[in-house]
Amino acid sequence: MIRIKRVVGLVVVYCAGLITSASAADPFVPGKVIERVVCQADTNQSYAVYVPLRGARETLPILYFFDSHGVGALPLRKYRALAEVYGFILVGSNNSKNGNDWTVTEAIWNRLFEDTQKRLHIMAGRVYTCGFSGGAKVASYLAIQHSVIRGVIANGAGLPDGVSAGDFHFSFTAIAGEGDMNMTELVAITNDLDKTHTWHRILFFDGKHEWAPEATMRIAFEGLQFDAMRTKLIPREGAAIDGYISSSKSRLAAAMQAGLLIKAHRECVLSAELLDGLTSETGWFGKQAAAIGKDPGYLRQQQEQADILATEEKTKAGYVQQFQQGDMDYWTRTIADLRVRASAKTSLGAMNQRLLAYLSLAFYSISNQLINGNQNDAARHFVELYKLADPSNSEAWYFSAVLHARTGDGHGAGADLVKAVGYGFNDEARLRQQQEFQGLSGQIGLSAIESKMRLNK
Repeated sequence: MIRIKRVVGLVVVYCAGLITSASAADPFVPGKVIERVVCQADTNQSYAVYVPLRGARETLPILYFFDSHGVGALPLRKYRALAEVYGFILVGSNNSKNGNDWTVTEAIWNRLFEDTQKRLHIMAGRVYTCGFSGGAKVASYLAIQHSVIRGVIANGAGLPDGVSAGDFHFSFTAIAGEGDMNMTELVAITNDLDKTHTWHRILFFDGKHEWAPEATMRIAFEGLQFDAMRTKLIPREGAAIDGYISSSKSRLAAAMQAGLLIKAHRECVLSAELLDGLTSETGWFGKQAAAIGKDPGYLRQQQEQADILATEEKTKAGYVQQFQQGDMDYWTRTIADLRVRASAKTSLGAMNQRLLAYLSLAFYSISNQLINGNQNDAARHFVELYKLADPSNSEAWYFSAVLHARTGDGHGAGADLVKAVGYGFNDEARLRQQQEFQGLSGQIGLSAIESKMRLNK
């Protein structure tokens, strides 16, 4: 039986000055991603902005993005087509990133919110946040702290550490790749939210720990639209609802035909939650979910999934022991085996993707700690493991460059920095401030590397 939850006592909050007058707003070019808008009250703060074409003549809802590496324009480029379809202003912070504490995060939000409210045409009552990985925790944290935020899209992570599910004033949309090491965390949060009055849903996609593909994020945008219709912030749009129903039924039919009963059940639960209070089709999806839930094939697949998750947790525990004693040969064999198994388009393949992602995160954390503690020999071992587990991760090559520079090997540092930039590293301020590179800039070729970074943006 599906239980659909509602936020109790949902109140529309109209803040003074929330709608900016046309004469006061800045003339940001509609239809163009502007990568760096400096906050007027603090020139150290900046953000990327995308105003859809209709924004030249209408007040629109706003969605604030928080990328884990502080690349504000990245999600805007990725989802600009959705901004046009659904009429959202997109803003991406260039300052919020992993490593900031909550005091810094709060200060960034206050400047960002103040500046955008003054300079953009924003619809009252329709402020939302979205983040990836650590940025997802930022998006959730800010919504918990600020009642003006009416919905959260948490991609690749969930609530801030130590925060439990509760009766939130905002809707919560979790998004997880099947190969994301945080998928089980997001499933657990969703299950806990089932016991609350918070509007919530979870979306899955075929991928790893990364920003969701446009097709998945489209459903998250639709969810925000349906939330606004349900709470009378905007009129009910029958065509949009019917379009979603048609797409959902097509996804359901494809999953059933392929025998993917867990996926089919998820589709029904998702649609029943999204559409509750908007259409009589909610009942149809609920009945389909109940029928699938009794199917022996579904129960068998559900048990298989539970067994896989138990195996995954046991395997992680074994890795923790090996962090202290496993040699390079062990990790070379283990990672090579995981990579082969992760290529399979099965539940086991997804588990091995999650295990690879888990090792990448673990090696990052250990390497970072050792580098900060100047334990260079131990750090080299784990940085090599980091590169082995996640060879296209720019941070692994950046760490390697730092360690080369600490031994005076400018050429080695430069080669690793070129690889880091090739894999997406673009933090010029961090590069310039890295103490290890200061005396070796000529050998490293920092000027050429900075130019390459600018070309990649």
